[in-house]
Amino acid sequence: MLNEEENSLIARVGKGTPMGELMRRYWLPALVSSELEADGDPLRLMLLGEKLLAFRDSDGRIGVIDHLCPHRCASLFYGRNEQGGIRCVYHGWKFDVAGNCLDMPNVPEPQQSFKERVKAPAYNVAERNGVVWVYMGDGEAPPLPEIPYNLLPPERLNITLLQRECNWLQALEGDIDGSHVDFLHGGSRGVADYPPDDPRRFGALNRAPEYEVTETDWGTLYGAKRAADPGESYWRIGQFIFPFWTVTPSSPFGAGAGVRAWVPMDDTHVMLFTFRRREITAPQIGADRVGFRDKGSEFLPNTTDWYGRFRMPINRENDHGLDRKLQREVNYTGVMGIIEQDHAITESMGPIAERTKEHLVVSDHMIAVTRRRLIEAARKLRDQGAAPPCSEDPSLYANVEGGYCLAPAADSIWDVYNAQFAAFQAAGGLNREVVSAPLKLEVR
Repeated sequence: MLNEEENSLIARVGKGTPMGELMRRYWLPALVSSELEADGDPLRLMLLGEKLLAFRDSDGRIGVIDHLCPHRCASLFYGRNEQGGIRCVYHGWKFDVAGNCLDMPNVPEPQQSFKERVKAPAYNVAERNGVVWVYMGDGEAPPLPEIPYNLLPPERLNITLLQRECNWLQALEGDIDGSHVDFLHGGSRGVADYPPDDPRRFGALNRAPEYEVTETDWGTLYGAKRAADPGESYWRIGQFIFPFWTVTPSSPFGAGAGVRAWVPMDDTHVMLFTFRRREITAPQIGADRVGFRDKGSEFLPNTTDWYGRFRMPINRENDHGLDRKLQREVNYTGVMGIIEQDHAITESMGPIAERTKEHLVVSDHMIAVTRRRLIEAARKLRDQGAAPPCSEDPSLYANVEGGYCLAPAADSIWDVYNAQFAAFQAAGGLNREVVSAPLKLEVR
C-alpha cells in the first residue's frame, strides 16, 4: 500500500504538484482533429487541472490557450472565432493561436494601445494523423512521441475517446492488472466457451497465473503465465509506458492490440484515448455469457461543459447499469460490456482511490512496480531536475506492443517478448496488409 503522501503525490496533477510537473514534460493527446473546424466553435478543454480553450483559426491552425481573457478575465469561450483569431465579446480584444493580442478596439490607437505587451497564456500544439497534441511544459517542446499507431495514416487508424469520473491512475491500473480479467470480465466463462485451438481457454482453467514483471527504459512490462499444452505456456503480456500509456493483451500478440492513453483532465476526471489499427477487431466469444459487446458503447450527447465530452450513460447515479438478475443467472458482474465493467469498478473506488487501505498481493506486482517508478520519476524531477523516462527520447515508444501467445514453457518474459516482437516486426509490424485474420505467429 501507499502512505498518504505517496498517494497524493502520484494522484494529483495540478500545476506545481510533482506528478503534474512530470506530466507537463510530455506531449499530451488532448482532442481529435474533427472536434475543431476553421472559424468554428471554440471548445472548452480541461487538461491537468487547467481550464483551457481550443480553437482552429481561419488558416486551420489550432490554438490552446487559457480560457480567461487577459483584459478583465471574461471567458473567451463566449468569443467570436473569426478572421485569424478569437475575439472576446466583452470589449473586443482579439488573440491569435499563440496567445498574441492582435487588437484592442476599445483603446485609442496608437497612443494608448499596448497590445504587443499583452499575451494570453498559450501552449505548444501539434496535429498528427487525426490527433491534436498539447505540450504544457516550460521551454522548448521535445519531438512528438513516436507512438507507432499515431504514425499510421488516418484511414488506417481508429481513435476513440472515453471520459471516466475518477483519478487517472486508478483507471490506468485496470489496464495493467492481469488478475481481474478472468473475474470481472470472464468470471462466468468456462473452457467450453472457447474453440479448442483458442489459447485463452487456459485462462478459464487457471485464474491464478504466475506473474513476471520487469522494468524497461520506457516503463514496465508484465507477463501472466499459465501452463498450457505439454511443453508450452500461455502468456498475456502488457505494458505501462510513461507517463500514462498502456498496452493490454486483449488480442493475439502481433494482431495490433493498440495503445491507450489515460490523460488526466484533473485530479478526479480522466480522458481515455484508444488508438487501434482500423483492420483489427478484438476476438469476441460468448457474447451473452461473459458480457462482451459486438459494438462500441454508446455515449451521452456531448455538451459544452468542462466535463461534457465522451461520457458514458452508465454512472454512479444508475449503479452503472448493474442488473442483479443478470448477475445471478448470466454473467459474473451483472454489468454488460467490458468497457462498462471497468467503468463501474474504477469509479466505485471514489474520485481518488484510498490506497492507504489496500492489501496488495502477488498478482498486484505490476501495479506496485509501476507506482514506484512513477513516484521515483516525479521525485527525481522535483528534487534533481532529472528528465523523466521517454520525455526526451520519443523513439522509446517504438517498443510498444503486447498481446497473448503460446511459448516454450522454459522461456522467460523477455524470451517471449523479444521473440514475439521480432516476429511482429519481421512480418511488417503495423504496416502489413491485413484483411481480417490476425497475424499467425509460430511457437519456437
